[in-house]
Amino acid sequence: MTTTAAPAPTETKSYSTFQLAMRRLRRHKAAMVSLAFIIFVTLMAIFAPWLAPHDPNAQDLVGIYAPPNSTYPLGQDDLGRDLLSRIIYGSRISLVVGFSVALISVFLGTMMGLLAGFFGGRTDSLISRFIEFMLCLPTLPLQLVISGIFASSDKPWIANLRDNLGPSASVFIIITIFALFGWMGTARLVRGEVLKLKNLEYVDAARALGANNNRIMWRHLFPNLLGIVIVSATFDVGSAILGEAALSFLGFGIQPPVSTWGNMLSNAQEVVLQYPWLPFYPGLAILFTVLAFNFLGDGLRDAFDPRARR
Repeated sequence: MTTTAAPAPTETKSYSTFQLAMRRLRRHKAAMVSLAFIIFVTLMAIFAPWLAPHDPNAQDLVGIYAPPNSTYPLGQDDLGRDLLSRIIYGSRISLVVGFSVALISVFLGTMMGLLAGFFGGRTDSLISRFIEFMLCLPTLPLQLVISGIFASSDKPWIANLRDNLGPSASVFIIITIFALFGWMGTARLVRGEVLKLKNLEYVDAARALGANNNRIMWRHLFPNLLGIVIVSATFDVGSAILGEAALSFLGFGIQPPVSTWGNMLSNAQEVVLQYPWLPFYPGLAILFTVLAFNFLGDGLRDAFDPRARR
């Protein structure tokens, strides 16, 4: 009588929440294409001195408004500067503004939302009313006014700030303005999530074991907030890039000779019909970059959504 051995039990590999989210993200084609484009733009910004064919501020008055040619593939602007080189260097400003604003906004929003949702009561009421007040403010007019004040004010401390920072003063001001008005959305998302998480069993267990409020917030609640924080940061980058371009286009943003996609559009607005390639290429760069961050944000939101299919 022969006996057949029972088949060995198959091991099931367990994945963390982050690993499952990355597996779902890889199946989101639009998000992966967008991620590849973002990596391309980031590398272009990092290696701009080696990729740009010309000095972005070098003027060739003989070639003013010259159309695309073999020497200048995207043409020249009103001062004969190479359009391609200025677009490549402009990516640096856009990404620095976008990532800096997203980082500061997410930090402030996470802190305020975590405190409001966890402590509740008066703390929640005070922070929520402040968020509502900030959301009611006319953001764009205030950004224009604040940017104009810092650009033209003769007050000593503002003038000293401009002198100390030099050409990067306008970049610092834009980052500060957008971070000041950009954290409320993250705060509301984090607050709502904390209100759900703080009543779960694992939080009660941690409190029963003697964990204090700081440990519960940062050790047990914050890791479960990373999904919505990352998604919010992705959308904040795109919003900041678009906002900086809008302010620069209106003349209240980053000032020349610093090259940005927004002030390139501003310089071309009066001759758009005669030389349509001048606004076309920087506008295309803004469009594709903002779309890439938005598509990546959509993919991350679907990936971190626990109701999504595995």
